[in-house]
This record gives sequence, structure tokens and C-alpha cells, in this order.
Amino acid sequence: VAGHVTYGYLAKELQMNGLALHNLASLPHISIAGAVATATHGSGVGNRNLAGSVIAFEIVDANGELHVFDSRSNSEAFNGAVIGLGAIGAVTSLTLRVEPTFNIRQFVYSGLPAHSWKQYFDDIMGVGYSVSLFTDWKSSDMNQVWIKARANEPLNFDPLFPFYDAQPCFHKLHPIASVSPENCTEQLGIEGPWLDRLPHFRMEFMPSAGSELQSEYLLPCGNAVNALTAIARIKELISPVVLISEVRTVASDPFWMSTAYESDCVAVHFTWKDLPTEVWEVIPKLEEVLAPFEARPHWGKLFSIQKPELEYLYPKLDQFRKLATRMDSTGKFSNDFLRSVL
Repeated sequence: VAGHVTYGYLAKELQMNGLALHNLASLPHISIAGAVATATHGSGVGNRNLAGSVIAFEIVDANGELHVFDSRSNSEAFNGAVIGLGAIGAVTSLTLRVEPTFNIRQFVYSGLPAHSWKQYFDDIMGVGYSVSLFTDWKSSDMNQVWIKARANEPLNFDPLFPFYDAQPCFHKLHPIASVSPENCTEQLGIEGPWLDRLPHFRMEFMPSAGSELQSEYLLPCGNAVNALTAIARIKELISPVVLISEVRTVASDPFWMSTAYESDCVAVHFTWKDLPTEVWEVIPKLEEVLAPFEARPHWGKLFSIQKPELEYLYPKLDQFRKLATRMDSTGKFSNDFLRSVL
């Protein structure tokens, strides 16, 4: 598949041929090369980020030469380059691992109390193929629980009864309570193909809130409850500038620059209001709270963590820096962002 193709377009082509990807991000509107290069992810205890589907890819370096990185012939080079941050060249095509198409059912619950997610976090996050918790941080409770379950597998919960004291919803919801659910994928347990359920938002509509900023941090699963509890202590700072926050899980991988490098992770995402000044005041305070929990920032979203901390959080960063220099000795693909982190 060409690197510029979106997941939404590819998914339709795959579905017509009886095929599927293992996972999709919340938004199917994003390009494949861009998502892979930044370790963008979907959700699920056993599901790696979107780079986990990549078997091989072609890249044009700064001298215009074509290189092929193939996990089957040189896994170490592949692991170093696949999440490339745009630093090593232009990705022209990727070979992706696919599987037979499958159906998903999606269920939504409202009002998950803090005592429930603190005591049963692992059980809650592992109950489906993909599970998301949503909160606006106005309290320590989670506003909503979204569970995506494979249709050919028995449910580990009863959709007609409360789920860890959260109440089943019998009408569609948007993660942001004030927004119409029209642009969200089907809920209410109605079975449908993977491409119409794994994302939160439908391809034909504008995703999320539209006018927004985003940050996300991924930390080891064992640190999740303590980290979320710590964030809740500064909810008065966060709630005025956040539209919604999402909590998901991502499986570990061997990719050098991955947010889930060698660690099963919990991702804590923040969809901020489009208030850059106010948001940039909150981000360093949030990162200070998250620092003890080894929280890695998502490469494609806003963060202020500096190079020394990144060196600690990404143990292969120096090797990646050398790879990027070897592929682009003149800095043709460099920019202010890459210079700041590499």
C-alpha cells in the first residue's frame, strides 16, 4: 500500500476482499505512513500499535536512493527504522500483515466510579478486544466505558446489567457529552464489520471535536492506577482546558522509538480545547505529575519533555539518532522538532 493512503480508504478495499487489519486508531482519516512513523495506535491488551501490522516498507533517503526494510530479513534494522519520525526519509510504500475479516460489537456504559477503576483496572481493560475509558476530569470518575468485542467470541459481561457500577447505555453517545453522536461508529451491541466498529468515528464525518489540540502519554500498565490517581489530584487545572481524555491499552513491541517499546502500556490521551496558551501552561504541570511513572509522550502530539528525559524514556534513542544521521547526513529531512528531540 502507498504510504499516503488513509486507513479509512484501505479498510474498505480490504473488506471488499474479505480481509482486515488487526486494529485501527480512533480516527480512520489518518495516513498509514504518518501513523506508523509516530507509533499511533488503537487499543487492546493484546494489540500492538499500528506499526505492529508492518512487515516491510520502502523509503527514499536524502540522496534519492530507495531502501527496503524487511522484518523477515533484518529485524534489528527494521525495528530501528519503522517508527522513523520522518527523520530517515520519505516512506513510499508499506507491506502490511492482514487477516480474515471479522465483526465487532460495541457497547457503551456511563458513570464508572473511581473506586471501581482503581480496584479492578486490569479486569476492566481486559474485558473486550478493545476498551476505552473517557473522562473530562471534572471528577475522579470515568464518564464512559466503550467496549469493543469480537462477535464470534462470548461476552465476558452482561450488556443489560451494570458493569463495575457503570450503567449500560441504550442510546448512542459521543465521548464528549455535549456533541451529537451522529459521527460516531455504531454502538448498542449491533454487530458490524471491523472497519465500522474499531474506530470511534466514522470516515464520512469530521472526527472528534474538530477544533482541538492533543497530547498523549504511554506508561507501563503496572503504573496506570497510580498515574491516573495522580492526574486526578490536578483535575482542577486540567478540566477547564480539556474536552475529553481517553484511557486505553497498547501491547509491547520491539520498535526502538515506540511508546510501547518492550512494555505493555496504558495510554492516557488528552483532547484539549483549541486554547494554545492555556494548554501550554498545563502541559508541563501534567508532565511533572506523570514523570515518576515513566510516561513516554506520543511523537505526533503536543509535549514539552526535553532531550535528557527522552534519552531515559527511550533507551534506543541514541542508536536511532545514529541511524537517522547515516540515512540523512546533510539533515535534509530535519526540522526544529527533530533537532529538539534528537
